[in-house]
Amino acid sequence: MMRIAVIGQSVFGLEVYKELRKEGHTIVGVFTIPDKDGKADPLGAEAEKDGVNVFKFPRWRLKGKGIPEVVQVYKATGAELNVMPFCSQFIPMEVIDHPAHGSIIYHPSLLPRHRGASAINWTLIHGDKKGGFTVFWADDGLDTGPILLQRECDVEPDDTVNTIYKRFLFPEGVKGTVDAVRLIAAGNAPKIVQPEEGATYEGIQKKDNAKIDWNQSAQVLHNWIRGNDKVPGAWAEVDGQKVTFYGSSLLDSGATAIGQPLEIPGASQPGLVSKAGLMLFGNDGKALLVKNLQFEDGKMIAAARYFSSGSCASVELTEEEKAFAEQMRGVWKSILTNVDAIEDSTDFFKSGAASMDVVRLVEEVKLRASGCQLQNEDVYMNTTFQDFIQMCVRKLRGEDDEEELVVDYVEKNINNMTIRMPHQLFINGEFVDAEGGKTYKTINPTDGTAICDVSLAQASDVDRAVAAAKEAFEEGEWGKINPRDRGRLLYKLADLMEEHQEELATIESMDSGAVYTLALKTHVGMSIQTFRYFAGWCDKIQGCTIPINQARPNRNLTFTKKEPIGVCAIVIPWNYPLMMLAWKTAACLAAGNTVVLKPAQVTPLTAMKFAELAARAGFPKGVINILPGSGALVGQRLSDHPDVRKLGFTGSTEIGKHIMKSCAVSNVKKVSLELGGKSPLIIFSDCDMDKAVRMGLSAVFFNKGENCIAAGRLFVEENIHDQYVKRVVEEVKKMKIGDPLDRSTDHGPQNHKAHLDKLVEYCQTGVREGATLVCGGKQVSRPGFFFEPTIFTDVQDHMFIAIEESFGPVMILSKFKSGDVDEVLRRANATEYGLASGVFTRDISKALYVSEKLNAGTVFVNTYNKTDVAAPFGGFKQSGFGKDLALGSV
Repeated sequence: MMRIAVIGQSVFGLEVYKELRKEGHTIVGVFTIPDKDGKADPLGAEAEKDGVNVFKFPRWRLKGKGIPEVVQVYKATGAELNVMPFCSQFIPMEVIDHPAHGSIIYHPSLLPRHRGASAINWTLIHGDKKGGFTVFWADDGLDTGPILLQRECDVEPDDTVNTIYKRFLFPEGVKGTVDAVRLIAAGNAPKIVQPEEGATYEGIQKKDNAKIDWNQSAQVLHNWIRGNDKVPGAWAEVDGQKVTFYGSSLLDSGATAIGQPLEIPGASQPGLVSKAGLMLFGNDGKALLVKNLQFEDGKMIAAARYFSSGSCASVELTEEEKAFAEQMRGVWKSILTNVDAIEDSTDFFKSGAASMDVVRLVEEVKLRASGCQLQNEDVYMNTTFQDFIQMCVRKLRGEDDEEELVVDYVEKNINNMTIRMPHQLFINGEFVDAEGGKTYKTINPTDGTAICDVSLAQASDVDRAVAAAKEAFEEGEWGKINPRDRGRLLYKLADLMEEHQEELATIESMDSGAVYTLALKTHVGMSIQTFRYFAGWCDKIQGCTIPINQARPNRNLTFTKKEPIGVCAIVIPWNYPLMMLAWKTAACLAAGNTVVLKPAQVTPLTAMKFAELAARAGFPKGVINILPGSGALVGQRLSDHPDVRKLGFTGSTEIGKHIMKSCAVSNVKKVSLELGGKSPLIIFSDCDMDKAVRMGLSAVFFNKGENCIAAGRLFVEENIHDQYVKRVVEEVKKMKIGDPLDRSTDHGPQNHKAHLDKLVEYCQTGVREGATLVCGGKQVSRPGFFFEPTIFTDVQDHMFIAIEESFGPVMILSKFKSGDVDEVLRRANATEYGLASGVFTRDISKALYVSEKLNAGTVFVNTYNKTDVAAPFGGFKQSGFGKDLALGSV
């Protein structure tokens, strides 16, 4: 062990000192800087506690020569080695050369590159791909001494002086300095002469020479800003005052922004103040984003608040909050010891606080108010005592300067209530008009009248929504909150949906024609269940560890980690507008993704109401975006968009194929598809006839037949066929067709006029081909889009209606020979679809055999239409791939 003199300062010097003591070395003296404003340097303060001699000389040299009294005090310590972990003073050579083992010093660059006092700054300013530190044998202060040890790291694209220092230069630098001492103690320390090739020497970065020259590329501007972040701070003239820029990141080529222009003298084009920050442009047209700005008076703000930085009204404090404020006044006084009294106008930094005081202040707040989770940046942005207390109180109240949601409602008195419906696009947490103010009318299928005008999204609106979703995922609060907090937001959203359940069901019934009681139970009820189910999964999404062969003598740990993919686009159909939204959106959000959703153009209203409830639940801006509009424009743009990483689609097989192709060509985005179906239902003669009739009707006519898993074809064993037909016809004739808001209605209108017309044509085709139309087959003679429940018998396998899906209230019945199980299975599987299927029989062996042989994603046995949030849902063949619901969809 050696006798060591530690010459230096700061927390870095403190950590090196502590580690050297742990190693068993004797610290014969600590030489550090004098106290500042009555505060001791951390290194000196710790050494004094340990009883080590501490010396605080203002200087060591005078006119280039050592001060004899100072040098004599140093020599009296009898040091065998000088360790200079972070030293801002010039040390005379007679001190450096005095110990038997000489002197070593830590330098935060890979020498000989970036000699000088601002090495970290210049590593970033020059855009070096590699950074690191050197421990070298001390020289006369020019950083040219022989190298003892070097360690390097990658420089991340958005590293600042602070981030690279905290991530590598500080922790590894402490270890490296101690390792260097070990080498010296063992007699193995090298002395490698520094090469002159590649050597650079840059001066100290000061505020005066940190002004930004805008006539450079975005990359160079980014490097300059981050290389001066936080000290001394890159600055420029903006609106007649000196503004300093912090938190720069380089944006991808083609990045789009929504924001307010900000003129910057000398810049190639105006900046843009957006929700994410201040977007700046280089002379190459590429962009960077700055998060924070600081004004000449020391006030720091989020760049996104540039145009509203002075608009925040003060909040009136409660008695409890006043008590908290007085506690914090005492904390400020204990930190700012040179200040007589803490006034509301007292500025934390102008009164002498430093970066370590910021850390202490944040921790003091946590001790007194656990609900107020501060970041260091909050202190820098609220430097006066009054601003600081106002900020803390807003956080405690959960307000935190969030803007109030503004909604332009369409109100209607209907179903014994007043419903309030948003009708604009929802982008980045705001309801906004489409580009050019374009709108269309959404129609009530009950009477064919217009409900209201709805904003019609354009391609530029899609780009804005995707940009907002990307910002929220990569830069926003959503990407930082922990999974359990995500779950709380989903639970809160489900609670709000439940509070508005009757309103949502009324909107759904009015916009889609769903019978109100069904909308209440299934359309809305299952949507609420879905969000609650996935809320519970948020903190249970896990990877796994994998045992692998070890490369002896090393031991390896291999594990998988499930991570969110990014921006997810969702395109949903019109048959279950809210439920299809819930099935796909809940899983995306639970996994931590952001969403851009296109509801069906004919049924947008519950999606818009959902957007309002999501905002009120507290989802951060940009996480959920809703774009009513056409599939050909909005759906296509989402399929093609390079920043969308996954697309989920429910709809026709034809459109699904087109989407899949677009997703592949654009950026090979992931796709999940739930497409068409022609689900077979096989009814054997040994079935429970009452149940088979009841469930068979439900299988076909549930939700007016607008049901993706509807039984598109029923195969009935010939010895019960006629009886079965007689029974279902009797029940169909009992169905009440009428206003879906009438609680006694069984069968409401079809969703929209074009679909009604297709059903009429579908049935006409069936009759032309020779199928027997037992009942129905035509439009009901009344206003609206009502279609009679229809039954066809004698349907042969080659007929159009036996092959194609009606997606309406049409029962297609065919016989099969008694006992011929394999033949009916062949006929049932003779389709390109495979979404669902069913079998009715009392024979469990037969049920298991048939369910195994049916080629479908879901097989119902002695039931139908039973879906649950915990059961996966998806199809085979041209019914698509990927699963909704259950854990597999997260």
